[in-house]
Amino acid sequence: MKFLSVNKYRVLALLAAFVAIFLSANQALAQNDEPAIISVDTIFVTPLTVQPHSPHKATFYSAILPGLGQAYNKKYWKIPILYAGIGGVIYGLDFNTTNYKKYRRAYRDILIQDPSNKSYLAVLPPSLREDQVTEGGQYADWFQRALESRKKYYKKYRDLSYVGLALVYVLNLVDASVDAHFKTFDVSNDLSLHIEPTITPMYGGYNGMGVQVRFIF
Repeated sequence: MKFLSVNKYRVLALLAAFVAIFLSANQALAQNDEPAIISVDTIFVTPLTVQPHSPHKATFYSAILPGLGQAYNKKYWKIPILYAGIGGVIYGLDFNTTNYKKYRRAYRDILIQDPSNKSYLAVLPPSLREDQVTEGGQYADWFQRALESRKKYYKKYRDLSYVGLALVYVLNLVDASVDAHFKTFDVSNDLSLHIEPTITPMYGGYNGMGVQVRFIF
């Protein structure tokens, strides 16, 4: 019986040691398998930004080169119209400038009466001769007034052509800027029109019937 008692204590001691070793190993494994905790502060998220459509860029591009702002706004169909307008104004400017210089030179020469400078002959009507429009001629005064009138006429429209060219340039800037503003203008899909009856208080305690129109957006 003494031998059996000694064996029992040994078995209990071995079991206790085995349990202690098992628990220690299990705890070590659990610590090794524990997932790492990452702080939210250590995560860097790059925000997805949408580059806004800039009216300033559209205006700046059109100021550098007319039509470039329209291309930035993706309104390509406006570019040929813009350049057709610019071309028309430049043609008018060139036409009026050329004629203004021609009649100014002719008017100057008819006043000076220099035999070596007779540019007025280029604008002389086919029905008249030189001696009829020079000093002492039958139509001399009329011809001088006609040349002066034509010179002022073409000078006026030459100046207006410059104004027109400036207006087309400014219109190009305004169009590019307005288009760029409306590019990001959001109109709600909930836009609706409501027509409904209404009661309007009137003088004397009476109520009037009517119809009201409401826009909801």
